[in-house]
Amino acid sequence: MEGAVSGVTGVDGCALQAKHHKRSGKNFILPTRKKFIIPKLNFSYFISKRINRETGEGFSSTIHKIAVASIGIGLGAAIISFLIMHGFQDTVKNKIYSFSGHMLVTKFSMNNSMEETPMYFNIDLYENYSRYPGIKHVQEFAHKAGLIKTDEEVLGVVVKGIGKSYDSTIFLDNMVAGRFLHLPDSGYANEVMLSSAIARKIKTEVGDQVIVHFFQNPPRFRRLNVVGIYETNLSEYFDDKIILGDIRLIARLNGWADSVAGGVEVFVHDINRVEDIAQSVGETIDFDQNVQPVSDKYIQVFEWLNLLSRQVSILLVIILTVVCVNMISVILILVMERTQMIGMLKALGANNRIIRNIFMYNGVNLVVKGLLLGNLIGLGFCFLQDRFKWIKLNPHDYYMSFVPVSWHWEMVLILNLLTFLIVTVVLLLPTAIIASINPIKAIRFD
Repeated sequence: MEGAVSGVTGVDGCALQAKHHKRSGKNFILPTRKKFIIPKLNFSYFISKRINRETGEGFSSTIHKIAVASIGIGLGAAIISFLIMHGFQDTVKNKIYSFSGHMLVTKFSMNNSMEETPMYFNIDLYENYSRYPGIKHVQEFAHKAGLIKTDEEVLGVVVKGIGKSYDSTIFLDNMVAGRFLHLPDSGYANEVMLSSAIARKIKTEVGDQVIVHFFQNPPRFRRLNVVGIYETNLSEYFDDKIILGDIRLIARLNGWADSVAGGVEVFVHDINRVEDIAQSVGETIDFDQNVQPVSDKYIQVFEWLNLLSRQVSILLVIILTVVCVNMISVILILVMERTQMIGMLKALGANNRIIRNIFMYNGVNLVVKGLLLGNLIGLGFCFLQDRFKWIKLNPHDYYMSFVPVSWHWEMVLILNLLTFLIVTVVLLLPTAIIASINPIKAIRFD
């Protein structure tokens, strides 16, 4: 009997075994049925993959390559434009900041000359700048007008005096010959640094001497040794008129005490917070002192740089418009090519949403491939330019000798996300015509 019962399988076998154990007085526990989980199939994604697999050759393959190429070239051009634009802006700004700091603290004055009203610079901001949030370094400065006279040339200049607190590492990128000033502990240094533009005009090299005549009553002059040559290519603001010297030379000529200067230059950690830091510093200094961001002093340059940002943004809008139009055309062609398939799917019960998702998956696949190609083109070009500097510029026109690249990775990420989101949303437009396709006419479509 047991052999017979054990030979029966399935639900009936379980029932017979239960009866047999009941007669024998034994407890019997029914076995539990195993649950079989059937994986859900994304029908739209499955059909989209089959379509991509079948378009290895022929017209559809060409259309796919055109779509990927348009997105890749568009994104690559946008990445190149923004990284070069930021490189250009950062290069010009850093030249200005290395020469003048991020903020200037001077005494209020109605004087429009290059020479400042003297002020005591050993204020709390100068002595304890580390206590001020966001401030990196503070150093004193002063300007004094004069003339450089040679046997063949007379040139008007402005001597910028710097002190022992000057951070020379900020300025070293502008050096093209010689060395930086050596400032002694006592007295003043008979040394100056000329710009390459001034050195060419007066035909002077490192190691020569120049005679600088200063405008004052009575007039005075000093014979100074040229120890270095710098170049910022910002001729209108620095190179055509500024030479660097010891601030104690200016103090001696003006009869100032050691604690007096024309003002102090303030460097900050984050240049995006200069306005906020200037406002907070202005609340701590004396009422007769003024805090001015350097961007306000050279407002023409900074407005010009901001204009470049707007122009590149317009270029991005044009690129995205072209890419979106290309993608709309590509999806429309693919829909027209698959009209019979759409009709068959509708006849078999597929709704418009399922069919639309097929082409959306197809379009997103093309967008992702285009983004990969665009990053390869854009980042590859910028890497080669940054490494080998093969595209040169005229420094007198562009303030630099080669096309600069600034690696703003957050901007690269934003461009990728913006391109992906906008193009993906635009794909909804051509797929909307699927709802108007009649299955009977679509099946007969040829």
